[in-house]
Amino acid sequence: MFVNFDSIEEANIKSLFGNLDQNLRFLEQNFSVTITCRDNSFKIDGEEKAVQSAVSFLNSLGQLSSSGVTLNQEEFRSAVRVFQEDRSEGLHEIFAQRIELNFARKNVSPKTITQKRYLKLVDRYDLVIAIGPAGTGKTYLAVAKAVSALQSHIVEKIILTRPAVEAGEKLGFLPGDVIEKVNPYLRPLYDALFDIVDREKTLKLIERGTIEIAPLAYMRGRTLNNSFIIMDEAQNTSPEQMKMFLTRLGPSSKAVVTGDITQVDLPTGKTSGLIQAQKILSPVKEIKFIYFSEKDVVRHKLVRDIIQAYQKYEDRKHFK
Repeated sequence: MFVNFDSIEEANIKSLFGNLDQNLRFLEQNFSVTITCRDNSFKIDGEEKAVQSAVSFLNSLGQLSSSGVTLNQEEFRSAVRVFQEDRSEGLHEIFAQRIELNFARKNVSPKTITQKRYLKLVDRYDLVIAIGPAGTGKTYLAVAKAVSALQSHIVEKIILTRPAVEAGEKLGFLPGDVIEKVNPYLRPLYDALFDIVDREKTLKLIERGTIEIAPLAYMRGRTLNNSFIIMDEAQNTSPEQMKMFLTRLGPSSKAVVTGDITQVDLPTGKTSGLIQAQKILSPVKEIKFIYFSEKDVVRHKLVRDIIQAYQKYEDRKHFK
């Protein structure tokens, strides 16, 4: 059948094709159809149900385009997966939901259904614990929400922290003083800020003390008021560290804890504070847990395949 989509703007027509028509091929593979395109007219061949599904997706893409949203290749693939997983969640409701960041380089929006739910929980609750594999946007979206809260004067300060746990390397062999030794462990937090805000503005905010990035040990004994606090890599906390961090929360503050319980770098036999916290804190109604899966990976498409391969390997080991 021929379908005309005048609502899809030229920029999104180009994004639909992708590099060497990779997006069109991805669309064909996932909807089991064949698509040919001339200008804004698409010829879609296949079984009726598959064709109607592809048409519905392209209609949703047109709505996004009308809202001024252009998808890159990874976002396009995420949109296809979101559409196929749950059609009750419209693409417009997910991808057009922007975190407005006036002094930042760019606005940020969710890319999966779970990311959308995550942002709503962060808005509504003072403590959210996000658990899931690498590349699912747990920390990045939390940093974006923190920057938004800061610019809206909801909080006066952003505090980002991580446990400085050795993942196969030894801190003692790194050059420099204690601060220089732990800075590589905090680098991903800097990277998120540099990407969202930009390097120069971030460094100015750090110099003024408006943004603080510090190892988890530096949180002990403090009460964190009027702050947006993020603890990353929480799977590498001990139970004592987790309790210490969670009890730092002061008035008018909000905290997000992120971690991946499949990548614990603690010594063998030592309990992860994040894993224990799931058991202890689940009954507390004002603390919300949210779980990401490989379906929510928004990094390079290979990251999802890698996570799935490791999961299959671990499952085979358990059944032996």
